[in-house]
Amino acid sequence: MMIELPTPAQMSTVDRLAIERGPHDGYGLMLRAGQAVAADILAHYPAMAAAHILCGGGNNGGDGYVVARLLAEAGVAVRIWREKPPKPGTDAARAEADCPVAAEVLERFSAKPGDVVVDALFGAGLSGPVRGPAAQAIIRANASGAATVAVDLPSGVSGETGQADVAAIRAARTVTFFRRKPGHLLQPGRSLCGPTVVADIGIAAEVLDEIGPRCFENAPALWAGAMPAPGVEAHKYARGHAAVFSGGPANTGAARLAALAAARAGAGAVTVLSPANALMVNAAHLTSIMLRKIEDTEDLVAFVGDRNPSAMVIGPAFGVGERCRAFVKAILANAADSDGRHAGLVFDADAITSFCDTPDELFAAIGAGQGVDTVLTPHEGEFRRLFPDIAAQHSVSKVERARLAARRAEATLVYKGPDTVIASPDGRAAINANGTPWLATAGSGDVLAGIIAGLMAQAMPAFEAAATAVWLHAEAGRRFGPGLIAEDLPGLLPEVLGEHLGSG
Repeated sequence: MMIELPTPAQMSTVDRLAIERGPHDGYGLMLRAGQAVAADILAHYPAMAAAHILCGGGNNGGDGYVVARLLAEAGVAVRIWREKPPKPGTDAARAEADCPVAAEVLERFSAKPGDVVVDALFGAGLSGPVRGPAAQAIIRANASGAATVAVDLPSGVSGETGQADVAAIRAARTVTFFRRKPGHLLQPGRSLCGPTVVADIGIAAEVLDEIGPRCFENAPALWAGAMPAPGVEAHKYARGHAAVFSGGPANTGAARLAALAAARAGAGAVTVLSPANALMVNAAHLTSIMLRKIEDTEDLVAFVGDRNPSAMVIGPAFGVGERCRAFVKAILANAADSDGRHAGLVFDADAITSFCDTPDELFAAIGAGQGVDTVLTPHEGEFRRLFPDIAAQHSVSKVERARLAARRAEATLVYKGPDTVIASPDGRAAINANGTPWLATAGSGDVLAGIIAGLMAQAMPAFEAAATAVWLHAEAGRRFGPGLIAEDLPGLLPEVLGEHLGSG
């Protein structure tokens, strides 16, 4: 699976290396790109009334001239619209010379329902706002009722950040080449792309070795090899022991959701750590999941020394404030067992909010717990409160904001949203693409925290565990669909997990 996500700058290097090494020169790659787009259009819109090709002045426009020629040769009524011709001596100029269709003035472009508009204005290389005739053409294309097919990336969308200009193409389909870019998966770019086809135009995958992309689509190919599978002689504690901290008597459900998710993710033993006044409430709802009274940090230290949990979750409905901060710091200070092994830690919800006024206190505690695999799971509001200066950097991508935050916190970060980004302090990042709006339901995040902990309990590294959990969580929600509530999610995990354990 092609999961690497090169930036537009890295993709320029890919193109250069591919041309240097052959077998295709720049014009040969352009011909193959145009052929891929034309074939996709003919396959999906065979009854189109006419095709309108919007051509920019660069290589994206050159692809458009190739598309125009091929569609005309297939008998389609084709019109080309442009603001200016390509520069003489370029591959785009050669493509224009080979195209029999005369170009018309972009300002006069119009289309109607039943037509196809081919957006070959800018692609992923756009570096500034769209203005002038191009902006007006984009607005008219969006309002025309015609189906728009974007070449590489909808014009007006950044290939690096996914951010969209006021004038940005809303594509019915996008055809890109070699690999997707981050902007294909980051919102709002993903919504503006429509279904995205990745066409093979003859670039060898080996060129990726030289550019070393550190951003990936979150998919099984990224983490399946690290998935834990029990050995034939495994017992419950060999499969990992996850502990989940409960809130008070009126706030116990979130911890139980996380605990059940950890168990369904494969942890051999799971314990809910409950304050005394919530013990009976929790006991009434737990069967295979164990229960232990944890009233204060002394109880916590005793539990860790006695049971050596391999993963712990704190935050789901635990309560915000000084008590939560004290527990988080005690967890970090006592995460190692007598043999020096560290428990994987997941800080979610209230554990994050409790440090919003003193984030450096949390980061210092994480840093002091050297070797502790820690995962933070903020949604957008929590991220803004914990990393206000990073969140204010609107010009950089969500991927880069997540990376900066992960480095500062010295923790793996799950930056939640419709385009969840998982980032490691070492610079790796993954963008999740299988999310569904049905997951926007109370308790869904608690289940995600539990899945992460369940995988970390089985010694899966933090980044891989977080990426796996995000994908499994989204896939379970996607399969269930309308009517999903958080209680449904843990029971959906075995089927999804079973499809991928064989790859581990």
